[in-house]
Amino acid sequence: MAGLSVRPARILIAALSGVLAVLVGTGVWIAAQAREEQGRAGDWRAALVAAGAHAKNLMSLDYRTVDADMRRLLETSTGAARAEYVANADKLRSTTLENKVVQHGVLRATGLVSMTGAVARVLVVGDVEIRWDGSPSAPQERYYRWQMDLAKAGGRWLVSKVVQVP
Repeated sequence: MAGLSVRPARILIAALSGVLAVLVGTGVWIAAQAREEQGRAGDWRAALVAAGAHAKNLMSLDYRTVDADMRRLLETSTGAARAEYVANADKLRSTTLENKVVQHGVLRATGLVSMTGAVARVLVVGDVEIRWDGSPSAPQERYYRWQMDLAKAGGRWLVSKVVQVP
């Protein structure tokens, strides 16, 4: 009779151990999912910030600081976008200096379109006021809408392609 009472206790302990193992496993899985989601959210935010910073660099150009302005543009770009900026750098620099261009941009909005791994697509909206020092011409306002592709390189999000959208 003593052997029969021990057996239900062992079954109960085994069942509770199984339930505990499932609960612990579930908790570990939930924690891993939460960390992964936090990582994705962090990447989303970082991609939006990077696209916004790049847009600000595109919109802000001053003949008095043109070299630093162009350097910032190159620092936030990679791939085809960077190659295009490098190819056009001399022309942009000389035009900016000759016309004494002063552009001041305001970032209005950024929105994530998609993100897959280390690639993101972001829509960016910004407004620019352009004036020419010493010119009697009134300042001009321009409104820009871009689609920017970004790539994560070395832990940083960099703009790899910029397309103006209507």
